[in-house]
Amino acid sequence: MFTRTAWVILTRQLRPRRALMLALAAAMLAAVALPAQRTEAGPGSGPTAIVSLGDSFISGEAGRWNGNALNIFGTRNGTDRAASCTWWGYCTYDAHRVYGSSYDNGCHRSDVATIKSAGISVQERINIACSGAQTKNIWRASQGGQSYKGEAPQADQLFTIAQQKDVKLVVLTIMANDVGFADHVINCTASWILGLGPCNQAQQAALEADMPAARAGLAKAIDEVRAVMAAAGYSPSQWRFVVAGYASPVPAAANVRYSGSDRWWDGGCPFYDADFDWAKNVATPYIVDNMRQVAASKGVQFLDVRDSLNGHESCHRNSSLVGSSGPNSVYHEWVRWVNTGCCQGDAQESMHPNAFGQRAIGKCVQLIYAKTSGNWSCRNTAGQGYTAMTLVQIP
Repeated sequence: MFTRTAWVILTRQLRPRRALMLALAAAMLAAVALPAQRTEAGPGSGPTAIVSLGDSFISGEAGRWNGNALNIFGTRNGTDRAASCTWWGYCTYDAHRVYGSSYDNGCHRSDVATIKSAGISVQERINIACSGAQTKNIWRASQGGQSYKGEAPQADQLFTIAQQKDVKLVVLTIMANDVGFADHVINCTASWILGLGPCNQAQQAALEADMPAARAGLAKAIDEVRAVMAAAGYSPSQWRFVVAGYASPVPAAANVRYSGSDRWWDGGCPFYDADFDWAKNVATPYIVDNMRQVAASKGVQFLDVRDSLNGHESCHRNSSLVGSSGPNSVYHEWVRWVNTGCCQGDAQESMHPNAFGQRAIGKCVQLIYAKTSGNWSCRNTAGQGYTAMTLVQIP
């Protein structure tokens, strides 16, 4: 038997051990009873994703359309992907079927936009580009970036995505709106309709005046994307970055299949010959070459798609409007014609790659993803559809 003094000494020695054992037991019970804590996503964890940023060319503007048709009824000869028709011919038209909720604010992110059509093995394809965006809508708000159409700057959106997903690729197309390319095209259209003569000289002068600021804006946008990815914990080896250019919506004059008023009433391409040549051979290369120079100065891989729509531009002699037999990407146009918005869709869809064109450029992104270095030009194959795209390395 213990004496009273010995018992007191023993209990004092055991008390800390008992407290430790109780604490350990409680921790074990808690581990069993509570669910495991969610691991933070980001590089190397979470669902894999590819992301697109930029303006209407990559957001998916005009993705509603599989070619162009003069038929304003029903499915418009099968070209209108927003149409839903009964067997007896009653049709409803809802662009949300193609653009989702982005139709409400005009960002027009189509279900076949470049990033959605790229056949890259990832779990998610995320499109945060927005029709009408400029480089200032890419930069983070903390760095002078501006919200657009009710949405935060795209770099800030990218930061959230990069934290929640394992981002493998970011594709950026931005600059055309900084130099007012869409406005210049509209001005040339108005010149033809009103009989004012070619507009290209004045429009090229305006484009050149805006280019220095546009180049600076693109350079900052590239820096912003990299800063966001670094802040989200990504090292340069954990993700890919591609800047992609633009393609002319119209061919050179020698390849236009209309010669008179049918350019407007049938083809939806109301331009003077000199303005066709300017858009194809001067304006588009000028913008794309400047983008490529900025990308090179920043060490970013560049995808040149200026030739991706060749032979399928609006009014090209080697393509045609869609007839009653329905659309086919081999024979029909890959660009939405100039549309006033009165009868088929929205005016802002005019002169953008349609569903065929977007799938073609998506294939280009898929191909460059397999090229870990170098700059590449993407081209289609004459006489074949949008799946037959090829890459050619450029300096």
